[in-house]
Amino acid sequence: MSTPAALDRPSGVPLIHRLAARAVLPPAYLLARLRPRRIRRLLEAVRRGARPASPERTLAARNAVCSVSLFCAGPQGCLPRSLAAALLCRIRGEWPTWCTGVRVVPPFTAHAWLEADGRPVDEGVPDGYFTRLLSVPPRRRAAG
Repeated sequence: MSTPAALDRPSGVPLIHRLAARAVLPPAYLLARLRPRRIRRLLEAVRRGARPASPERTLAARNAVCSVSLFCAGPQGCLPRSLAAALLCRIRGEWPTWCTGVRVVPPFTAHAWLEADGRPVDEGVPDGYFTRLLSVPPRRRAAG
């Protein structure tokens, strides 16, 4: 049995953002093939010097990625989508919280997503719907 589905591709994304999204897709696909520990180490290195991304800027990056990649816009593209959007934020000098985890209600489903200000960005689920197993938050600056 199959279920018909329509993908929602964002429109109205500026050309410069779509071009930048196309530039980060190849590295995102390569990152998605690595083991989780290596992904985390690389993302921790990439986030250095970045300020925390706002929910609006994180959503703009996610929309740019989904506007240029049908796979990333689909339900199976969460890992490359989250990686590409995080890298796109980094190009802009910002870093969201990159997360992977599982749903807290059955059936078991792994997922990757971005958070800003402690909340999932454009996931369409309530807070607490996913449990984090791995995350790379923005680096906190030393007080002083």
